[in-house]
Amino acid sequence: MRRLSVLCLLVLTVVFSLTAPAAFAYPPTPPSEATARSQLSALTVRAEGSTNGYSRDLFPHWSTVSGTCDTRDEVLKRDGTGVTVDSGCEPTAGRWYSVYDAVWVEDDSSVDIDHIVPLAEAWRSGANTWTTSRRQQFANDLTRAQLIAVTASSNRSKGDRDPASWKPTNTSVHCIYAREWIWVKSYYGLSLQSSEKTALTSMLNAC
Repeated sequence: MRRLSVLCLLVLTVVFSLTAPAAFAYPPTPPSEATARSQLSALTVRAEGSTNGYSRDLFPHWSTVSGTCDTRDEVLKRDGTGVTVDSGCEPTAGRWYSVYDAVWVEDDSSVDIDHIVPLAEAWRSGANTWTTSRRQQFANDLTRAQLIAVTASSNRSKGDRDPASWKPTNTSVHCIYAREWIWVKSYYGLSLQSSEKTALTSMLNAC
């Protein structure tokens, strides 16, 4: 009986490790819900600007972090489980849990690094007036919750849309997604539109 109990425990441990997302890494933890609400209230609300003059090339990415590893490589290593890389810092093994759609991925070619506040959205919200250096900092920010490894399909579904028109299909992350979005916009002094603020407020209510 003792051996059977131990065997059952081992089986449950293995199953849990293969199915539960509890061990996956995540971007830096954003401020609390209360702080996020204060930050949201302080953001400037105005009509969204245009994308006139916008180009991804105006936001230099991915910057070298160390050796052969650039920002994208660092996010893949940070957000993955059991990630190993070759001499060029390209993954040779690993798996990634995409919180947007609650999917595990084992092929890094199916993983995108999403800018939580998209580059085009930032441009329409004030980044069009920034220096190239400031835009480069924004596009490669590992200090705040601005970069995350997710499935390519979820990232492309999102595109450059704000929370008024796109939210993760995994509703369990709506609270933290809103807190991340607000944190980034607050730190960089970006504006938001009325419908965006309404959507973020609703998502914070899920906290």
